[in-house]
Amino acid sequence: MRGYPYQRLPGTVALRVTGVELRGPGEAREPLDTKTFSTIEQVVALGLAERDDWERARLSLAVVVPGRATDPDGPWSDVSVAVVVTEGATNTRTTVCLEPLAEGGREWAGHVDLWRADHLDRATMTAHVVAAVDGVRGRMIAESAKDWIVDMKSDAPLRERELDVSEVGFREGPEWLRPFADVPWTVDTSGEVPTVHVNTDFEGVTELVDGTGTAVESLVRDLLIAQMCTDVWTAVFHTAIGDLEVEDDGTPLFPQDWRGEVLREMLPDVVPDRPLGDALREVHGRRTGASGWTDLQPRIHYAATRRAEVPKALTATIRGLDRLDRGTDA
Repeated sequence: MRGYPYQRLPGTVALRVTGVELRGPGEAREPLDTKTFSTIEQVVALGLAERDDWERARLSLAVVVPGRATDPDGPWSDVSVAVVVTEGATNTRTTVCLEPLAEGGREWAGHVDLWRADHLDRATMTAHVVAAVDGVRGRMIAESAKDWIVDMKSDAPLRERELDVSEVGFREGPEWLRPFADVPWTVDTSGEVPTVHVNTDFEGVTELVDGTGTAVESLVRDLLIAQMCTDVWTAVFHTAIGDLEVEDDGTPLFPQDWRGEVLREMLPDVVPDRPLGDALREVHGRRTGASGWTDLQPRIHYAATRRAEVPKALTATIRGLDRLDRGTDA
């Protein structure tokens, strides 16, 4: 948790998207259906537009701030609310100021325009409350608890992304896969979304993963997929923590793409009982420091295993094999 040399605003800052419009070349804005965005997931999926010629998206926004922000007896004055949209892939940053719906009220509203040419994948949107404190203007006194995601491509407003799974022969496939010809799969984390490459040259693996076979094959398949998912979670965590941007004071920053989502998901198990910011600083310090990184590997493996639901798959396999041995399986 970061410390501030001035009083911050307690309470929750709630950011909502209330509407989405698109504009193509020379056209009036076209309002999109509300299914384009999810208030629960806090995601806008512009891929649902079902049109390729749009140039600009306008998001209508509403922000509710704690009532104390505008309390005339409070320590804050000249309060304003801004929404910032950033995308790490293109290093784009867009900032807009909202307007209060009533003098001294809690609700603010406005809109932000996002040019399609400026964005590539997913952008993150955050509301900031700014005020004068102790005579110093422009201090950030609060921000929204959970960022919104604006996905330029997805046709579903979902926060979690599905993995790409590719079945390919490693021996004759892309050159970088050929050294791995004797393994059943490998994980590629270099793209916009992690990809699992399943080796079709590994005898029987694709049939096992894709098939519906016998009861024994089904048990083995579930265990195999759990192991595959463990490999994926481990690989994406190491990728995410491996190339963090760091502020001038050494504070590591959460990445803006899927890497940030992976870290937020796994850090509570890697460094339990610590705020996310402290956990990120701890792991980054151990990775870049002289010691401690090796000691952390069991925690990373634990976090990956939990998310892959290995204990559940193994328990089901053991019980299933036991039923088969006793001849009671249906």
